[in-house]
Amino acid sequence: MGIFDSLNKQINDITDKISGREKTPAETVVEDVCAIKKGEKVLIVANPETTVIAQDLYDASRKAGAKPTLIFQDKKSIMDNAEPAVVGAIKSEPDVIFSISANKLGKDAEGIKNPYKDENGAAYDNAFDYLLSGKKCIRAVWTPGLTVDMFNRTVQIDYALLKKRCQTICAKYENAVSVHVTSPNGTDVVVPVEGRKGLVDDGDFSTPGSGGNIPCGEVFISPVVGSGDSEKKSGTQGTIVFDGSMTFADGDAMLQTPITVTVDAGFVTDISGGEEARRLHKDITAAEKESIAMEASGKIPAGFGKIYKRNARNIGELGIGLNPSAAVTGNMLEDEKAFRTCHFAIGQNYDGDAPALIHFDGIVRNPTVVVEYKDGGTFTLVEKGELQI
Repeated sequence: MGIFDSLNKQINDITDKISGREKTPAETVVEDVCAIKKGEKVLIVANPETTVIAQDLYDASRKAGAKPTLIFQDKKSIMDNAEPAVVGAIKSEPDVIFSISANKLGKDAEGIKNPYKDENGAAYDNAFDYLLSGKKCIRAVWTPGLTVDMFNRTVQIDYALLKKRCQTICAKYENAVSVHVTSPNGTDVVVPVEGRKGLVDDGDFSTPGSGGNIPCGEVFISPVVGSGDSEKKSGTQGTIVFDGSMTFADGDAMLQTPITVTVDAGFVTDISGGEEARRLHKDITAAEKESIAMEASGKIPAGFGKIYKRNARNIGELGIGLNPSAAVTGNMLEDEKAFRTCHFAIGQNYDGDAPALIHFDGIVRNPTVVVEYKDGGTFTLVEKGELQI
């Protein structure tokens, strides 16, 4: 932010305080979270279901002196492709992208077929991810499932405190070899993290290459990918009991019956519970079959079908919720940020070495999360749901 932009922001803040006017949630996101400046290009991708929030962000961006563009597409599921016009707009490389989606932004069909490569040779199957994490030329916010009520309740939080907590947790992950997670309902799983770094959704999306959810508020890490060999026992190992909410292929839902997942050598080997467990198994199986079908039809490169199928059962994420205004409501965008929870994802990870068609998050309530180090030392991040930092 330039000196004149900073001065104008201070003047606007003082004027608002004098008039007694508080910032709207959209203004908080535009000004405080993304630090959007005069003249910057802002792309807002929305669905008809998210019109109100998208329009608020458009207006707040204009107020900040930016040049926003608002584009609509129909609601997309986790298996759907984004519209070509949307992908084209993303490729135009605006300064900031808001994906204000009722469910998902959508896959990049061309990117899956011909992945984008960054200067280090890393491959990305979506232009959005390539520009954000590879080329690092955009800032971004993505909001799968955001509602007006959630937007109004969870945005105006203490971002300085959130950032401090995120930094502290990431520091505790340094030099860690594993994380042991237990819970009252039966979770007992060891997650290998040696060599991995904690990633944050701390609400500071002010520099190119930064981005995350709104609402924000979590630290997450990609487990080391397992061998799939039960005799070698590498990778995530143990039992996860999802007892909050779960992502399915057609959306998120509160769980009426806990889902118990057995993990061996990094991959899900058994899913038990009630109807919701059967639903999860069905969706994972569908992703496995679709992976092979996409390779056969040339939609993904030769040899990738087997990789995508394998990773449909990968444990791809361990996250800790840190937003004090968030609650478990059956909407994963908010649920995974809630205090007194952690979450695991089945499917694709965030380090790029476990590509998959799915990323299904599930909530574990009141966990105890203990970081384990090479020298045998430990540090308890969360104890029975209570943050220890």
